[in-house]
Amino acid sequence: MGVMKKKTLLAALGYFTSVAMLLSFLYWFLENEGFTESNFLIAGFMVLLLAAGWGYVISTHLLAPKVQLDESLSQLSSEILHELNIPLSTIRANSSMLKKRLQDEKNLQRLARIESSSLRLERLYKELVYSIKKEIHPVEKELFSLKKLLHERIEVLEAFGRNRFDLKMEECLLKADKIGFEKMIDNLLMNAMKYSPKNSPVTISLQNDLLTITDRGIGMDETQLLRVYERYYQGDSKKEGEGIGLALVKAYCDEENIDIQIQSQKNSGTTIFLDLKKNIKN
Repeated sequence: MGVMKKKTLLAALGYFTSVAMLLSFLYWFLENEGFTESNFLIAGFMVLLLAAGWGYVISTHLLAPKVQLDESLSQLSSEILHELNIPLSTIRANSSMLKKRLQDEKNLQRLARIESSSLRLERLYKELVYSIKKEIHPVEKELFSLKKLLHERIEVLEAFGRNRFDLKMEECLLKADKIGFEKMIDNLLMNAMKYSPKNSPVTISLQNDLLTITDRGIGMDETQLLRVYERYYQGDSKKEGEGIGLALVKAYCDEENIDIQIQSQKNSGTTIFLDLKKNIKN
């Protein structure tokens, strides 16, 4: 049993005991002084006052260490993230300078791989910042272009040289937790790639505030669909992954009031429906 849990149980037991004693006092007072309206109000006020004071002492004792821990974690995280950002900035700056000077094709290819890796590190850095901030403070929603975001994520995924993505939608603005939305979309698109043949396109479209992602992959049967949101569940154990992608997607959708539906048929493909009507701002 954890230390915090023990403290909570002891505090609850202490508070229960103190309330029982205060009620005993209330009974004794009324028993000896007689039950009248004024006596009841006096005794009741004293009991409530003492209960509130004791509750404040207990809650302060329990919450103070957590508040201090959150502050320490926030400060430590800020310092570490700042230090991580320095080498990333240095890599970007030096890569940019080298690109202007290099002429050899092989060296330029090596430099392109370095830049690609630094962009990946920068992406991971932003996700780390996001995850830490989300644990400590609520993430503020922001207004962003859905079409632009999808274009950016598609461009990143098409660099893997696998599936082609067909995007069909008009410009629209979405208000949501942007980084969380990117992670959610990445999970869905990577699943579509992972479970589809390399030459099979993935279609993304938006119509009547309904975003759909359709692949022509291996699909799922009814049993798999029932378990698809379970953490660590994998419909195909031969595929890489930890089986938490769709669980995270569902958790994000619930937080952002996005209704998600999945239609799938074995060996025919899968379609994801994301109802964005509560998030789209016209």
